[in-house]
Amino acid sequence: MTQGASAEETGRLDGRLAWARLPGRGPGVVFLPGFRSDMQGSKALALRDHCAATGRAMLRFDYSGHGESAGRFEDGTIGQWAADAIAALDALTDGPQIVVGSSMGGWIGLLLARERPERIAGFIGIAPAPDFTETLMWPEFTDAQRAEVMQRGVVHLPSQYGEPTPVTRALIEDGRRHQVLDAPIPLGCPVRILQGMRDPDVPWRHALRLVDAIAGDDVRLHLIKDGDHRLSRPEDLRLLAETLDALVSA
Repeated sequence: MTQGASAEETGRLDGRLAWARLPGRGPGVVFLPGFRSDMQGSKALALRDHCAATGRAMLRFDYSGHGESAGRFEDGTIGQWAADAIAALDALTDGPQIVVGSSMGGWIGLLLARERPERIAGFIGIAPAPDFTETLMWPEFTDAQRAEVMQRGVVHLPSQYGEPTPVTRALIEDGRRHQVLDAPIPLGCPVRILQGMRDPDVPWRHALRLVDAIAGDDVRLHLIKDGDHRLSRPEDLRLLAETLDALVSA
């Protein structure tokens, strides 16, 4: 941790959402973690340290049912987690913010930008996964898995990252109500997308679909040929910091 990072404040929003906030200049940075990830991940901490070293404000937090926040993961939905992000933005930040969304956090960030467009100064997606429940997850389900989630309300999927992942019927059905790729996305701020081409979870062509859907012109996609889904290697973290610096100095 850098010396500046020790100045982080921590707390709980409405007694539920765990957060950590770094003071500094604007535009600030809001980090949105991925599905079953949290604000203690390597990208969040690397970004925190970089913001501390450069004197930039940053907010990171855990969605309900994630990390240190209250609630059960199985009770969460895309709509609930987007509402968490809106609440955190409103209560814990001031002025323009650069949203950095990792995987599912990219989807949450797009929903956040739709609700608070005047607050978003820039968007960085790290293997962003908008609509993943419907376009990436549902097509890969077997007939038996689809029947289980619809009839029993939950199916547990194997995960290379640890314990099996519970996917609920509520998550699938709510995801359908929050799709963003089926219409132009009015994102007027600068957009930067970092995408690994060896990502087993979010195929790099999914990023092309997102680029095509964004209505703004200042959109750049950086494909990393040997990059995986996490993009947490030292060179990936350096690229993230460089992308942020270039965005705020443009």
